Amino acid sequence: MSALPDLSRRQKRRLARHPEHPGGAREARSSAPPRRTLPWPLPALLAWALAWSLWITATSNGLPAAAGFVLATLSAGLFAIGARTRWRLLMTLGGFPLSLALSGLAQGMAAALWLLPLALLAAAYPLRAWRDAPLFPTEADALEGLETLVPLPPMARVLDAGCGLGHGLQALQKVWPDARMEGIEWSWPIRLAAGLRCPWARIRQGDMWAASWAEHDLVYLFQRPESMNRAAEKALAEMRPGSWLVSLEFDVPGMRPHVRLQNEGHRPVWIYAIR
Repeated sequence: MSALPDLSRRQKRRLARHPEHPGGAREARSSAPPRRTLPWPLPALLAWALAWSLWITATSNGLPAAAGFVLATLSAGLFAIGARTRWRLLMTLGGFPLSLALSGLAQGMAAALWLLPLALLAAAYPLRAWRDAPLFPTEADALEGLETLVPLPPMARVLDAGCGLGHGLQALQKVWPDARMEGIEWSWPIRLAAGLRCPWARIRQGDMWAASWAEHDLVYLFQRPESMNRAAEKALAEMRPGSWLVSLEFDVPGMRPHVRLQNEGHRPVWIYAIR
C-alpha cells in the first residue's frame, strides 16, 4: 500500500471549495460547548477522598464496617466508570480498598467483601471486552474536516462500533449534526454512561462483531491493530457498496484507503470507500 500525503487544513478548505467535490458544502456545526474533563490524577484523588469520607461517616454513626466498605467502594466506582484507560480504572477503583487494608482499620470484615472492587471492575469492563480496544476516547475535534472527504446522504446512519463512553459519537455528531448516530458497547455500565452523555444517539449493549454493519452508511472504529484484520473481513462481507469505513489511528490491512485525514496534533484518520 502506497503512502498517502496528509491533508493540511488549507488543503481541506481548498478541497471543500472545489465544485466537483460532492462533499464540499460544510454542515452546520453543533453549537454545544465542548465537555471538560478533570485532569488526571484528580478524578482518582476525588474518588479516594469521597470513599474515605463516606466510610468514616458511616462507621462513626454506628453503621457496620462492612456496610460502610460497600458504600464507599460503590462511590469510588462512579469515578472509575469515567476513567480513560484500563490502569486508571484499576487505580481509581482499587485505591480505597488498598489504603483501608494498609491502615489496619478493616480488621474483622468478611474476606468476601474484598471481591467487591473486582466485581465492579468486571461489570464495567468485562474480560471479553479486553480483547478489543482499551477505554481510550476519541478527542472532540479529532474528526474535524471529515465531512469534506466523505459525502454522506441526508439523515445517514452512522455507527460507532465499540463506542465506549460516547466520545467518538460526540466527535461524529459535531461533523454530521443531522446524521442518525448509533453506538454499540459490550459493557452495560459503560453503555448506560454513554447513553447519559449522548441522549441524541441510539446506543445499545451488545457485541460489535456479532451485530450487523450492513444497514449503516458509515462505520467508525477506534480499535487495536490486532483487531483491524477482523474489521476488514467484516466490512467487506457486510457493508454495501457506497458506504464508508473510518478508522482512527490504525489502517485496515488489505484495503486501499480513499484518503487519510491528518489534523494537526491528532491521530490520523483512515477513510475507506466500500466498493
